[in-house]
Amino acid sequence: MKKAARRIVEKLRLHGHEAFFAGGWVRDFLLHRKPKDIDIATGARPDEICRLFPNSRSIGAQFGVIQVHLYGHSYEVATFRSDSTYLDGRHPSSVTFSGPEEDARRRDFTINGLFYDPVADRLIDYVHGKNDLQNRIIRAIGEPRERFAEDKLRMLRAIRFACSLDFEIAPETWSAIRHLAAEILQVSWERIRDELTQIIAGPAPDRGLELLHGSGLLAQMLPEVETMIGVTPSMDHPDGMDLFDHTRAAVELLHKPSTPLVFATLLHEVGKPIAGTGNSLGSLEESAKIGATVCREICRKLRLSNEETERTVDLVLTHPEFLGKEEMPERSLRRIFRRPGFADRLELYRVHCLSNKISLDYYFKYLDRAKAYAQSPEAPAFITGADLIAMGYSPGPIFTRILRTIEDLQLDGVLRSREEALEHVRAAFPESAGSRS
Repeated sequence: MKKAARRIVEKLRLHGHEAFFAGGWVRDFLLHRKPKDIDIATGARPDEICRLFPNSRSIGAQFGVIQVHLYGHSYEVATFRSDSTYLDGRHPSSVTFSGPEEDARRRDFTINGLFYDPVADRLIDYVHGKNDLQNRIIRAIGEPRERFAEDKLRMLRAIRFACSLDFEIAPETWSAIRHLAAEILQVSWERIRDELTQIIAGPAPDRGLELLHGSGLLAQMLPEVETMIGVTPSMDHPDGMDLFDHTRAAVELLHKPSTPLVFATLLHEVGKPIAGTGNSLGSLEESAKIGATVCREICRKLRLSNEETERTVDLVLTHPEFLGKEEMPERSLRRIFRRPGFADRLELYRVHCLSNKISLDYYFKYLDRAKAYAQSPEAPAFITGADLIAMGYSPGPIFTRILRTIEDLQLDGVLRSREEALEHVRAAFPESAGSRS
């Protein structure tokens, strides 16, 4: 990939245009991290880039960005530019094509304002980004309030970079974030969601939530999470940690989580401040119902897909199922294991236990049983709704009750065949008014 990108630079140079690798690739290269995409900045205008590379297409002509395809890879090649006034808190109203120094100075952070010459193997640094890389600092280029006023999403990006790189945020940059935090809501919820997901699913979500709270951004975006601060889980947990601390600990323990699991872990305690902090199974279930309602509203606000929303809400609603004082019966476990995403259910249970200092004895038992269940084919239900209709029952409450009862007895091994199941229905649910056609 680097070889092909160098070829692009060389061809641009051959035709009299300055060209360098730019942005995140340079940062990661200098940090000895595995770089991702290589972006190229050049003095060539968009039409010149397209003429030199016929296999290209415009993906942001108004900003001078052309996508060039070479050797099976795609590269963004952008003309050096300076930006005019940002009117929507996200995009400049217009751009002026310029030189490399002006292009570097319009970028967000010094560590992202570096250029690299792959031909001469040299660094071009107009913004002292190399020093900040060496000192592990996230610093806005120029006046921080101006950079964040231009693009409010940069406030979340600062926190994401601080967490993913384990850097500190420069004091003046941090002060500007806190000053402008209320303006984050000018950014689309899709953009906010994407940054939040990367922070919470990243390498330091605990610190990410701490920075989001300390900056004031969390209170603006997710006040429902902010309300957990100062609320203790229950009298059974007098450890000085509140619900927010436990949530931070839980997200920190996740390992390569799915998006629904990320947000379910973040929100699985969000109903407790409303329902109270009782620790009985009944109160846990009640707070989970409230939490599921709040969770659905948040998922819709963040524009999660319908599938992601349903999976997230279901995890929040059902997580107390594992939290009873007694070991869960086999039929209940099998019913859970048959649902989609039961691995996420077990993972949420694991991090909930660890963050609340609850023994993992049941978790390991459930994990072993889940593995055994996955290795054994699921027996088909002995009877179905069609069978009940054939026997004369009409769909309704009794219909659902019969199917659930037979399913439980089958899972418990009490009923061993279809014939036994049908006989049990006849005996336990005899013909009565309102229950049969």
